[in-house]
Amino acid sequence: MPKTFKNYIFSGQIILVSIIFLICFIFSTYLHTTLTKQEALKHSQAISNQIFSSMYQVMKKGWSKDDVKMFTKSLEDNFVSSNYEINIYRAQKVKEIFGEIQEKQKDITLIDVLNGKIENFESFENNIVRTIIPLRVKTDCISCHVNALEGDVLGVLEVKQDLNDVFHESKYQFIAFFLIIIPLFYLSAFLSSRYTSKQIVDSLTLFNNKVKNINSVQDFKEFDSKNIDLHFKEFNEIVNNVDLMAEKLKVIAVDKELLEFEIRLLDKFIITSEVVKDWKEYISELLIEINKIMETYTLMTIFRVGDDQFEVDIFWLGMPKEIQKNVFEKYINKTIKDSEYFQGMSDFTIKHIVADRNKCLSDVKEEEIEYRSKSLFLDSPKIGGIVGIGLQSAFSNDPVRYIVIDSILTTMANLVGSVKAINKYTQDLEYYAARDPLTDLFNQRVFNDMMSYEIKRADRHEYSFALMVIDCDNFKPINDNFGHAFGDKFLQTIADILEQEKRPEDVAARYGGDEFTIILPECDENGALTVAKRISERIANEKLIAPDDTKVGLTISTGICVYPQHTTSQTDMFIIADAMMYQAKEEGKNSIKIPDQKDISQILKTNQEKSSLLIKAIENDQIEAYFQPIRPSLVNNDLVIHELLMRINQDGRIVSAYEFIEIAEARGLINTMDLMVIEKAFRKIKETNYEGILFINLSPKSLIMGDFINKINNFVITYGIVKERIVFEITERETVKNFSLLEKFVHALKAEGYKFAIDDFGSGFSSFHYIKKFPIDYIKIDGDFIINIDKDIKDRAFVNSIVTLAKELNIKIIAEFVESQEIVEVLDLLEIDYYQGYHIGKPINKFISLK
Repeated sequence: MPKTFKNYIFSGQIILVSIIFLICFIFSTYLHTTLTKQEALKHSQAISNQIFSSMYQVMKKGWSKDDVKMFTKSLEDNFVSSNYEINIYRAQKVKEIFGEIQEKQKDITLIDVLNGKIENFESFENNIVRTIIPLRVKTDCISCHVNALEGDVLGVLEVKQDLNDVFHESKYQFIAFFLIIIPLFYLSAFLSSRYTSKQIVDSLTLFNNKVKNINSVQDFKEFDSKNIDLHFKEFNEIVNNVDLMAEKLKVIAVDKELLEFEIRLLDKFIITSEVVKDWKEYISELLIEINKIMETYTLMTIFRVGDDQFEVDIFWLGMPKEIQKNVFEKYINKTIKDSEYFQGMSDFTIKHIVADRNKCLSDVKEEEIEYRSKSLFLDSPKIGGIVGIGLQSAFSNDPVRYIVIDSILTTMANLVGSVKAINKYTQDLEYYAARDPLTDLFNQRVFNDMMSYEIKRADRHEYSFALMVIDCDNFKPINDNFGHAFGDKFLQTIADILEQEKRPEDVAARYGGDEFTIILPECDENGALTVAKRISERIANEKLIAPDDTKVGLTISTGICVYPQHTTSQTDMFIIADAMMYQAKEEGKNSIKIPDQKDISQILKTNQEKSSLLIKAIENDQIEAYFQPIRPSLVNNDLVIHELLMRINQDGRIVSAYEFIEIAEARGLINTMDLMVIEKAFRKIKETNYEGILFINLSPKSLIMGDFINKINNFVITYGIVKERIVFEITERETVKNFSLLEKFVHALKAEGYKFAIDDFGSGFSSFHYIKKFPIDYIKIDGDFIINIDKDIKDRAFVNSIVTLAKELNIKIIAEFVESQEIVEVLDLLEIDYYQGYHIGKPINKFISLK
């Protein structure tokens, strides 16, 4: 367990006092020993000198052996109770004259002194002070010591003082002294530490309480430690640094609750089917969630719902009073009026939605409204058409809080826009899954489903029904002369007439392009003819004002087939009605054709013959690969390009694709035939080491084959084909029928590394839309715009606009139907990249070079 600061102070002081006491004890002991030693040496020396002086005086008078014993005995008696020991030793020369006396054992030091090697000697060993003084021969000594010379040593006086008892007694005295005084010092240390630590601990407690009271950014900003004094410079510097850090953090700190709120809110930013189903209820729940962290009265969204129309939705937390609605509507009107984005427009509607009807809002005064949003009016409508979003709330004046709220509003703007967009798109998908977006009629898919359903119903209830196939006469000149926008308007007008003139139970559909169909339940030939005439007359009498202010009209050709009189097959019904429609065109247009038995037999026979031809061609491997050269312009004249075309070799007669392609698609044979001709083309590439680019037409029916791309990839591996030299073409007019499937297919092709081209560009109604939508590498302009380009200024202008757009998008242009040198010269001026047509080269069964 960690110790407190108070413990550390007290422990430190105790340790410090103990060390001081120990030092004092050691020093005192040392000092006492030293002083005692010095004092003992002085005392021993004094005694030695006194004894030596007395002994010399006695010796001057001349003393006998008895005198020596008596003198020695006197010394022993005088120092018997002391800690002194007195010893006298004779030199050899004295022993020679006066004989031996009783002496203690001499050590080397005594011997050296007796021999004259050492003068006076003093030592302190084992707490014993020892003094040795030699007795030397003087002039008056020679009379008695005839064998000695002046200066010789006659004897030695040794004085020893044992201080062990003294030191032992002193040690206990010191210990007793320190045992008495140490508690006093410890008590002083304790009181001192308590006083010192109390001041520091009190200051730290104050600092700690201030930190504990920080529960929000506001508390943090009010935090101040300047009045805290820890009584130590270093501690105060630490507190000052903490205060400095707090000052810096105040400008970047964010409320924990605000961040938790943002996290909780982001958790709700998950779009599910339930959210999309009722997006307004979802926004109401968001408003309730926001109020868990900050008081917010309203949440507002602004959506663009038309060119000049806007929709404002005000979500209230609780039930507002009428005056509150008026106050807020007045505020919104003023804000929108002052906005540059709306430029003073007032064509908008305001809707009020209440999140919690059990809650009532307090009064909100106009002057108290404080509005804050990331961007009330965005530069342009974003996802779902959202142009603004905001919260009406009592915000604090905190720039950091604003940053968080701004980020939330930005995310909410995207989320709300996405939710509403998905809600709208979901409804549109449900609608346009069955409807044609241009005419609002049923689409081809629904038509096929309805035909299948009607055949089963008619068979079950044993009644007849009719199928009507309608095609506009001379519709292309209208598009060419007045533009596709006017052409689309004409198609919409025809669709409206079909809806108005058909019977209520009839089902009208746009089959594709300018071709329409009508299913007439419980209807015979006469009934179908009556409806067809009514529609035909109404369309013939309809005139539209063209962009040049002229009145423009058109007619229709109609073919009819009746179940079960003419056939019981769904496929054959369409084939017969379609054939009758083309027969009406061939016979002068603006007419209605109902088949007789001869027509039916001929149509089905022709259809059967073509079907047999295809089956035989597949079984006998009569599918041939032909290649039409595509000539590069002078800028790209180093390229070799061909387009792969399919032919059938029927007993030496080459059958062109236009004769069998529709039957192949109707019979579901086109996918097999595509794969056969592609494999033969790849085989020829390998055999001839062809290194140019190959364009390959794909039928829309190939798109529904899940393993089509896998089979192509297998051919690529088998024959060593470079994917980047393969360009797949899809006819632009077919994309309307298979848009979503085509999009998936094209991106799959690009992901594999192949190139992609749109064929017959300009022949459909959404050409430029496909350029934007798909990753296109090449555009092949529809030949109808090329074949008369040297004569028709409108065709030239159209092609020039395509070239300009393609250059901006880095897309290469190929002109089809190049049938003359005059066309080539015009195309050169327009800077077309590649040319294709009979003037350039006809399709043959081998690769050729145009260099």
